[in-house]
Amino acid sequence: MSKRTSEAAKARIAAQREALRKQDQRRRVTMIATIVVVVVVAAAFVVWSVRQGTSEKVTGGLAAATVQQDGTVVMAQPGVTTPVVDVYEDFQCPACRQFEETSGATLKNLAAEGKAKVAYHVITIFTQEPTKSNSLRAASAARCVTDGRQWLAFHDKLYKNQPSETSSGFSVDQLIAWGKEAGVTSSGFDDCVRKQGNVEAHQAYTQQVMTTQKLSGTPTVKINGKEIDSKVAFVPSDLRDAVVNAAKS
Repeated sequence: MSKRTSEAAKARIAAQREALRKQDQRRRVTMIATIVVVVVVAAAFVVWSVRQGTSEKVTGGLAAATVQQDGTVVMAQPGVTTPVVDVYEDFQCPACRQFEETSGATLKNLAAEGKAKVAYHVITIFTQEPTKSNSLRAASAARCVTDGRQWLAFHDKLYKNQPSETSSGFSVDQLIAWGKEAGVTSSGFDDCVRKQGNVEAHQAYTQQVMTTQKLSGTPTVKINGKEIDSKVAFVPSDLRDAVVNAAKS
């Protein structure tokens, strides 16, 4: 082998070693960056989880609740008209269930304390099956409950028993049974749920709300008509502060 050939071979080997060194270095950097991201995300989740752990408990009796003609349910002490907290929700929506579990008691307490007028707006945002039909059955059944207090109890029962997004649920028989467990006493409740006669009115209301409120999803929470960030809505103490501050402005 000539001296020139030997030097060329050594150069190639050196180049290959350098390439491998750089490749290994990039791999290490990527691994470290990934670990850092995972740690940061995990830490953020822990902080978020801790904050979620401060969920309130319903401390006393509930404020009066009334079912409106369009299906909206308003919860407030007599004479309380502001601030208004509008909650746009879908019984099949997992995030809505999480919101209810996290901040639902805060809304009930604020209304009971006379610090807010809370309005629940049930809509259907799903277009695929089986979630769409699940949502429609639940919403139609909720419209069969004409007593406000009973509606709130049924509302909570539906979220507690929310089916998976990949399976059919909220069957007619289940909805009737949960209504009874929630204390619904209307003699026409069973028949109303079985006929699902409120679906059309519910879909019309959904279309109206989606158009006028320009919702991008559920849950959407507004205070005096202004949408609040989910980072506020899902943290009970921040939600309470936002409502109290709105009353001052």
